[in-house]
Amino acid sequence: MRLVQFQAPHLMGPHLGLESGNGGGVINLNAFDPTLPKTMVEFLEQGEATLSVARRALAAQLPVLPRSEVTFLAPVTRPDKVVCVGMNYVDHCKEQNVPVPKEPIIFSKFASSIVGPYDEVILPPLSQEVDWEVELAVIIGRKGKHIKATDAMAHVAGFTVAHDVSARDWQMRRNGKQWLLGKTFDTFCPLGPALVTKDSIADPHNLKIYCRVNGEVVQSSNTNQMVFKTEELIAWVSQFVTLYPGDVILTGTPPGVGVFRKPPVFLKKGDEVQCEIEELGVIINKVV
Repeated sequence: MRLVQFQAPHLMGPHLGLESGNGGGVINLNAFDPTLPKTMVEFLEQGEATLSVARRALAAQLPVLPRSEVTFLAPVTRPDKVVCVGMNYVDHCKEQNVPVPKEPIIFSKFASSIVGPYDEVILPPLSQEVDWEVELAVIIGRKGKHIKATDAMAHVAGFTVAHDVSARDWQMRRNGKQWLLGKTFDTFCPLGPALVTKDSIADPHNLKIYCRVNGEVVQSSNTNQMVFKTEELIAWVSQFVTLYPGDVILTGTPPGVGVFRKPPVFLKKGDEVQCEIEELGVIINKVV
C-alpha cells in the first residue's frame, strides 16, 4: 500500500489517502471510513486496526481523485523525532576518503524541517552552501525500546523518499561543528510522496537511488551500499531512545553530493531537485 497525507479544495484540512500506484491518483480513506484518524501518526498509532481498513479500501475499487486535484503533504508530519544517520554508504565514505564507520553515526533534524514531496526548499540567508542528499527514510509503525535487530522489521510501517537538505557551512564549520543547525533549517526535510508499506517492497536494501539537479544525475547508487541496514539502525537507536509510531529515520546518502565535487557545487535559486528511489517514487523540490 502507498499511504499518503493530502489536501484538496473540497475537503477541510489534511486527509489520509491511498495513492493508486506510483504516480497515480488518490483514494480518500477518510471518506471510506469516517472513523479513521486524519493524520498518519494517529493512523500508525492504531496499528493493525487502521491498516486493515486501508487494505479493505484498496480492494473496494473506490473513486480516485485525480492527482491534479490534490496537494500532497509529507506522508508523516509532526513526528516525535527525525533521526538521521551519517556516513552510511560505503561508496559515500570512499568519496570522502574516510574509513567506514564501526558503529552508526547518529544526528537529528527537528520535525519542523519537514515539508511535502513537491514543496519548495527555501535557501536561508544565513547559508551560502546548501547541498542535496537523497535518502531512504524508514517510518516506524510500532513503539519500542531496546529492540533486537531480529525483531526490528516488526516495528517498521514502511519507507519513503527523503531529501536531507544540508547547509554545509553550518554543518562543517559553524556551531562547534555540531551538525544539527546545518541540517534543520525550515524546509530542509522534504518527504514523500507516499509511505510505502514494507509488505509492498521486495527488498528495501536493494533499491536504485538517484538525485537529479536540473535534470542532471548527481547521485546514483543502490541501497545495497548501506553500511548499517534498517534492522541494525533500529536496534542501535532504540538503545538510547524510545521509538514511536511516525518516527522517521533517514538512513544516509550515497556519493555525489555537491560539497565533495571539485570545485564544490551548491544549490541556487531556481534549481529543481528530484530525489528518486526505485519502487518508492520521486519527490521534486524547487529551490527558492
